[in-house]
Amino acid sequence: METIENPEKKIEITFPTENDMRGVNEVFYKTWLATYPNEELGITKDDIKYRFRDYFTDERLANGWEKIKSEKDGRLVLAKEGEKVIGLVRATFHPDKNQLQAIYVLPEYQRMGIGKILWDEAQKLFDSTKDTIVQVATYNTQAIEFYKQLGFNDNGKRLDDEKLRMKSGAIIPQLEMEIKALNESKG
Repeated sequence: METIENPEKKIEITFPTENDMRGVNEVFYKTWLATYPNEELGITKDDIKYRFRDYFTDERLANGWEKIKSEKDGRLVLAKEGEKVIGLVRATFHPDKNQLQAIYVLPEYQRMGIGKILWDEAQKLFDSTKDTIVQVATYNTQAIEFYKQLGFNDNGKRLDDEKLRMKSGAIIPQLEMEIKALNESKG
């Protein structure tokens, strides 16, 4: 992994340790809270708070660490400033494709190039002979533009995943974007 320095901040890119779990969950919680409420779709801040209601219990933190340690079909990479987790990328490996599950950066650290650095790390983990997909909320225009800058294109797929159903009953609608593999000949 690497360390990125600029005059104000020193950012380290690293794999997580057990001590990082609270910070990992904080990144998920704070970015969801800043990104996913949508009045038009009936997705509220209370929906997000309810979804994350147990994320900081000792049991949830321990279970999260066990899942990360034993995972064979994916990898989590962190961006840290000192001991503080400020961003993460989650890469998942499928037999037929790569999946960028998430790039999340704390709101106060966004637009500093950290997401691009995390994407570069994910690419090192992916099989370059497979297409890479990412699923993003249809109304998350900031993320859609970011993914376009990385080379992703909307492939036309739309999803209503039950895992994204909120307490209110609303589902976060998603669209799928992809980058075609450089090597189009697939076995």
